[in-house]
Amino acid sequence: MMTDKVRIDSFGANSLNGNNETYLARQAEFESNVRSYPRKLPLAIAQAKGVWITDVENNQYLDCLAGAGTLALGHNHPDVLQSIQNVITSGLPLHTLDLTTPLKDQFSEYLLSLLPGQGKEYCLQFTGPSGADAVEAALKLAKKVTGRAGVISFSGGYHGMTHGALSVTGNLSPKEAVDGMMPEVQFMPYPHQYRCPLGIGGEAGVKALTYYFENLINDVESGVRKPAAVILEAVQGEGGVNPAPAEWLQRIRKVTKEHGILLIIDEVQAGFCRTGKLFAYEHAGIEPDIIVMSKAVGGGLPLAVLGIKKEFDAWSPGHHTGTFRGNQLAMATGLTTLKHLTENKIADKVAAQGEWLKGQLASMQKRYPVIGQVRGLGLMIGIEIVKPNEAQDHMGCYPSDPELSALLQKNCFKAGLILERGGRNGCVLRLLPSLLITNDELAIFLDKFEQALLASGIKPV
Repeated sequence: MMTDKVRIDSFGANSLNGNNETYLARQAEFESNVRSYPRKLPLAIAQAKGVWITDVENNQYLDCLAGAGTLALGHNHPDVLQSIQNVITSGLPLHTLDLTTPLKDQFSEYLLSLLPGQGKEYCLQFTGPSGADAVEAALKLAKKVTGRAGVISFSGGYHGMTHGALSVTGNLSPKEAVDGMMPEVQFMPYPHQYRCPLGIGGEAGVKALTYYFENLINDVESGVRKPAAVILEAVQGEGGVNPAPAEWLQRIRKVTKEHGILLIIDEVQAGFCRTGKLFAYEHAGIEPDIIVMSKAVGGGLPLAVLGIKKEFDAWSPGHHTGTFRGNQLAMATGLTTLKHLTENKIADKVAAQGEWLKGQLASMQKRYPVIGQVRGLGLMIGIEIVKPNEAQDHMGCYPSDPELSALLQKNCFKAGLILERGGRNGCVLRLLPSLLITNDELAIFLDKFEQALLASGIKPV
């Protein structure tokens, strides 16, 4: 745990003597209503290291959010900090548009080597430094390559908040007052381990969803024109931590290839060892046409990159640009992070820890039946909260309990644990900790989570 508190008065004369409430009130005065995390996690951060955050009142929290999965090595990893110092003292420019540098050359070579076939069939596109802009670029490129306009996306998917990315995102709430979404977006049901969208469940449900997708593409009376692209997450994150069954992904890859439809895999949150493999699509043994990368690829700093199969690199110069696509600091921290993850076999560590943690949570589920299901891969885990005293549906699932989920998040925070919520109506508590979290720290998580259950009035059975 952290012990030394940072001096915050060095940041100016308006130091507020370490009061969370005052900082939050000033934030509300300064910032738009659009801010979200401070409403659920009411703190002002003074210091962070590894998986630990200290607020301005010297309260400590185990951070299982990690910048929504951005901080693969946790807060302020010494190698990451050193890479920043190296750039600052090297004389390299911090801003280069898409001009190259020796650092960019090293980063590009290393990142490409991690793609299928060591990247020999791929090239990179540096976009604006957000996952959403990379999604925008991927959608535009697919349309340019194929000459078609349509896109198939999936219920529960999350791809960003810009216009095109929001159009292929499942969540309806941010779309409510936005007219003129991107046309010809067809949503299809995504497999769900606990709540099958076809009401079938199990292997039969997966087979039915697989057939449904293939039939839609092949049926000349489907009413859906052949799309330019299919975009999906191999593990849905914001949608409630739903891993795609391997056979479903494999069939989608087969059908899209047969019909000349580009397969875009969004690895923004699930990529770079988060699921126990370098990329989440590797669990199904497939190769995407376009890979969307952000978050961890920049080592904690803003960066977004596409991996594009060279045969689909149909861009003309300057047809998708971005002022900040040459972030040298992010390439330095990204290169350091990628090397640490691969050279230390962090994916294997994460896979083992994920299985252990799911086992521990499954044992807790027996004592606390408000835990409807524990699911996920690696250190991307979801805990669905339900109402076990109400009637089960025909698949044996209890109704979700978003109110209790919100209360649990609040009581986790009071216990010194930072978690996010996701899934339908926010009924899933989500874990996205640093990939370097230790087994002892995972044990602390379990203890704090049980404290929150008890504080929420949930008695063990």
